[in-house]
Order: sequence, then C-alpha cells, then structure tokens
Amino acid sequence: MCRLLAYLGAPILLEDLIFKPEHSLVVQSYQPKELEVALLNADGFGLGWHHPDDTTADPFIYRNVLPIWNDANLPHLCRYVRSRSFVSNIRSATPGLPIDISNCQPFRHGQLLFVHNGWIESFRQTLYRPIRDLIGDTAYQNIYGLTDSEHIFALIVHLLDLDPQLGLRGALEKAVATIESLGNKDQVRVSGVIVLSDGENLVASRFDNQAKAPSFYFLMQSDSIILASEPLFDAAWEPLAQSHSLTVSASTLKPNIHGFSCVS
Repeated sequence: MCRLLAYLGAPILLEDLIFKPEHSLVVQSYQPKELEVALLNADGFGLGWHHPDDTTADPFIYRNVLPIWNDANLPHLCRYVRSRSFVSNIRSATPGLPIDISNCQPFRHGQLLFVHNGWIESFRQTLYRPIRDLIGDTAYQNIYGLTDSEHIFALIVHLLDLDPQLGLRGALEKAVATIESLGNKDQVRVSGVIVLSDGENLVASRFDNQAKAPSFYFLMQSDSIILASEPLFDAAWEPLAQSHSLTVSASTLKPNIHGFSCVS
C-alpha cells in the first residue's frame, strides 16, 4: 500500500501540499492514519508536475528510492517549483519487489502521469502474464519495472492507443473492469486507487473486487481540487465511493462522479 496526492487548479508551490499541511504527504509517510497493511511508506517516492504556462512541455518527474523524509534536496525543490497540476506518491513496496527507481511512481507516457495505491494479490504468480498478453508493443516496451501499478498503466496506455475516443475516464474504467474480471476469474483480489493527469484534467477511480478499497478523498476549493489518500488538514473532504470514478477539468473545476462496475 502507498499514499498518493494530486492537485489541479491555480498555480501553487509544491511545498504547500507536500510539506506544509498538518497531515502532509511527508507526515503520512511515517504516521499514516488509514493505511491498511503497513506501518510506513518508506520505500521511495516521486513527484510529477506539468509546466504552469507551457501546455506542450513534457511533464517533469522527480523520483528517489529514499524515504521522502530523507531526501535533503526535496524541500528546496518544493519551495521552488510552482505548478497548476501535479501528482505524488509515497511507496510501501509489496514484499519481494525491489526498492528500485524503476518501481517508483509516478509513471509517464507523453503528457500523461499515473499514480496508483493498491495491489493485485500475488501479482507475479497471478495476473502478471495475463495483463502482459493484452498489451501491444508500444505500451509493453515502456514497462521498465516489476510492479502491478506499472502494468495497469501500460494497459491504460494500450487502450488509449487502440481507441483514443475512449478518453481518460473511459480507458481507466475499461482497464479497471479488465483487471477485476481477470481477478474474479482466478479469485484474485484486485484493489486500488488510480489517478491520471494530463495537465488539463484529473481522472481518478477507487475499486476493489473483494473487500473495501483503499481510502481516498477529494476537496473542492474555490480555485482548485485536491485528491488524497488521507485528508491533509481539517476541511470538507469527501470520500470517493467505491466503484466510482471522478473526472475534473481545469476549465471548470467541477467534479463529475460516475459509478462503474466490472463486466464478469
């Protein structure tokens, strides 16, 4: 299990959400309140952000295998970088998977950034090969690590390559339905929260085919939306219901929440 954070809205410094809140992402790395199966998120972290003015620029990524509290450069970076769209992840590695930079999120494809909190049960022994068998060459050749998260992202990228008209929400929901269906067939638990960002839109989903999904909340403000595994501070945070997706664009900042289900 991991913890994640995403933001879309008026440009802010990264430190305003990564470091400053009472229950910031840094605090969640060593003192999480709603983590299901671990005590710490100390197996690496990553940030990804889009340029605040140039929508054609590739998104930027900063990742490290250190615990987020041990990176001496991060506070300086976060005091400098300003963005209107960013995502972040702090990692609690699945037992048996290496602490390696290629396994740290976010993952990127073109303008698209991806973060995931959750797991596929016994992934290497269960859905590893079936998911790979569904993925075309472009997405397949961009898998560098070993995590279930990166394979889910590759499936989303593949679905978008096959049919761009799906859009981010359609591709995300179809990917979730696919892995849930594979999991149901083999009685494998598939659980998670996923956030996609292309700089102009955030799309998220919360799902679990057997039990309660990982915690996930959103907070609407006058000029922004924040998505987080755990509330960062006291405010009117709303949980995203299980088996639902959320879509929000920078142009309107009005969340569209949509229920979806797996087709067995």
